[in-house]
Amino acid sequence: MPPASSVLRPGLRTFKPRRSRITPRQRRALTDRSHPFKTPEELTRDWPTDRPVIIDIGFGSAEPVIDLATAFPEQTIVAVDVHSPGVGDLVDRCRTDDVGNVFVVEADALDLLAELPHEAAGFRSFFPDPWPKSRHHKRRLVQPPVVDAIHDHLIAGGYWHIATDWAQYAESIIELFDADERWSGGIIERPSWRPVTHFERRAIRDGREVFDMWFERR
Repeated sequence: MPPASSVLRPGLRTFKPRRSRITPRQRRALTDRSHPFKTPEELTRDWPTDRPVIIDIGFGSAEPVIDLATAFPEQTIVAVDVHSPGVGDLVDRCRTDDVGNVFVVEADALDLLAELPHEAAGFRSFFPDPWPKSRHHKRRLVQPPVVDAIHDHLIAGGYWHIATDWAQYAESIIELFDADERWSGGIIERPSWRPVTHFERRAIRDGREVFDMWFERR
């Protein structure tokens, strides 16, 4: 498996740093490094080998992760994000709601890939930053080097579920996967079990169409 620095060129990130207020509840959760908080080293140690592991890249807010963990208790969700308030919120929700099948990692998911001890059963990326300006397309999450890295960390038959509300981004994603014979899939009907996210509510409010895409490793 390639080192983390080889996924994208050094210094290139797929996310915008955000400065948001951290509530006392979130700060307490971030201070307590016990379960479900995991460092990459702890994730390697505690990786479950008896159940599917789904990696949620840039989960944003706690609610969708909690909903999916509750709906699919047979899975372990590894929720990865760099946004501290969201990380603290999810850690706190897992503890207060007694949700035991979520690991929370505060990291850039592309850096974390090289640390994964086993292949995952699936990845999900709901409403990644579309970086709509042409000069910023190099920062998009779904691009050839990342597709290669995700492929290398998926079991055969494993999936990548992507949702976006930017039509041009969806078109470029479809073109990318259609040209890669290692994958099958495309646009799907929105799964009834997928929670509505904050960004999806905003898209609906603004009248933008939402695209769900499902790709499986052959």
